[in-house]
Amino acid sequence: MKKIESALISVFHKEGLQPIIEILKSLQVTIYSTGGTQKYIESLGAEVESVEGLTSYPSILDGRVKTLHPKVFGGILARREESHLDQLTEFEIPPIDLVIVDLYPFEETLKNTDDESTIIEKIDIGGISLIRAAAKNYKDVLVVPSQNEYSLLETLLQEKQGFADVEDRKLFATKAFGISSHYDSAIFNYFNQELDLPSFKASHQMGSVLRYGENPHQQGLFYGDLSEVFEKLSGKEVSYNNLVDIDAAINLMREFKDASPTFAVLKHTNPCGIATRNTVGEAWDAALAGDNISAFGGILICNQEIDEPTAESINELFYEVLIAPSFHDDALKRLKKKKKRILLQLNQYPQKVKQYKSLLSGTIVQDIDLSTEKRDQLRVVTEKQPTESEVQDMLFAIRCAKHLKSNTIALVKNNQLVGMGCGQTSRVDALKQGIIKAKHFGFDLSGAVMASDAFFPFPDCVEIADQAGVTAVVQPGGSIKDQLSIDYCNEHGMSMALTGTRHFKH
Repeated sequence: MKKIESALISVFHKEGLQPIIEILKSLQVTIYSTGGTQKYIESLGAEVESVEGLTSYPSILDGRVKTLHPKVFGGILARREESHLDQLTEFEIPPIDLVIVDLYPFEETLKNTDDESTIIEKIDIGGISLIRAAAKNYKDVLVVPSQNEYSLLETLLQEKQGFADVEDRKLFATKAFGISSHYDSAIFNYFNQELDLPSFKASHQMGSVLRYGENPHQQGLFYGDLSEVFEKLSGKEVSYNNLVDIDAAINLMREFKDASPTFAVLKHTNPCGIATRNTVGEAWDAALAGDNISAFGGILICNQEIDEPTAESINELFYEVLIAPSFHDDALKRLKKKKKRILLQLNQYPQKVKQYKSLLSGTIVQDIDLSTEKRDQLRVVTEKQPTESEVQDMLFAIRCAKHLKSNTIALVKNNQLVGMGCGQTSRVDALKQGIIKAKHFGFDLSGAVMASDAFFPFPDCVEIADQAGVTAVVQPGGSIKDQLSIDYCNEHGMSMALTGTRHFKH
């Protein structure tokens, strides 16, 4: 562990900096700064040594050159070993142990103006150089690369009283290189907008470091702007697995965004409970009833505001993430008491229309499955016509099956997912899994509807479903043996509708 004895501070955003300055002052850390940051620190009653005094050069070229000097970068880049320390002494360069930088708001400027000269002036040079230099020398220097990391530094300073170990410094350095990559990519995309190279942009913009990937031994990064989709209101840092599940939850709820109150519970991207009811509370109760075991540690999402009574009920369950378009004030107060639970306010459903997956030596791209079957796309092929409630359940079941991993079967009754089988190597196994789950959670499948993501090659699934009480079936059709399944339905008083659209999800 090394004690922080000197700090260079040059930030755009001052909010959140005051408690850090107060701690550094109490620890008698020497502070170097310049310009507006220096004036702000002095206004807090802390002593500051100016960078101009250190370098013997004033800020020049309208502030474009302030910190770019050997006496600054030498103090940051010097390894704390004899040969480097001797050179610092020879050239009268003080070592700098802590660098706090918050870059010019380039992306924010892009959103507010299209004036090229204004945009160019918000390309930070000195700040990004300080970040990279300090991050490179993380074994000896602690770097804070953004206002978003002020609170983390404050906690570190409080808990370790000005000391930091190499693990601390490496964590901040990792965040620093994520920030620099993000920042440079945003600038690249601005200059590259005329050339329009989407494949390059997709792989180089906005890299945010995640705690890890699917497992702790895997590294994880996110490329994109999460704020476009949701605002995090409370909870721990969003992880790689959280993001995968959140994406699945939002894509599922997009199917029900204009429906009556609908609640869904997902586990490992698969919906294990979903229901539409007259109130949010009733929808929550019905969704949870679908599988209250898998719901433990799951992802919850609703298409309407979370009220206080529903929040109280939700709080009885351990969950990872809760997503909704809004939260009643009292509901939010109650939910925030669980400090680690992630609360997300959905700003908008993603507008993306392409889906990317890396494999082998490259990337495959496809259109996102945005097809949602409507009533007029149901082609009834049996003698018996489905009832109105069965038609509604068919449409509901298709939406559920579409978001379950193939092979999949969704069993629905009264706008509630009452059983599901997914990720099976045969559709028969998926159906058997769904029936077992439905019975385990006390559901009566008499009058239920079955939806399949793909056609039935044989009538065995229809027969098994019939024996379990299912009275209506919806499926894409397209098998050369479709008629066998249709004949079984006709012989046993079941109705069947074909959609003509397959929904494989691998």
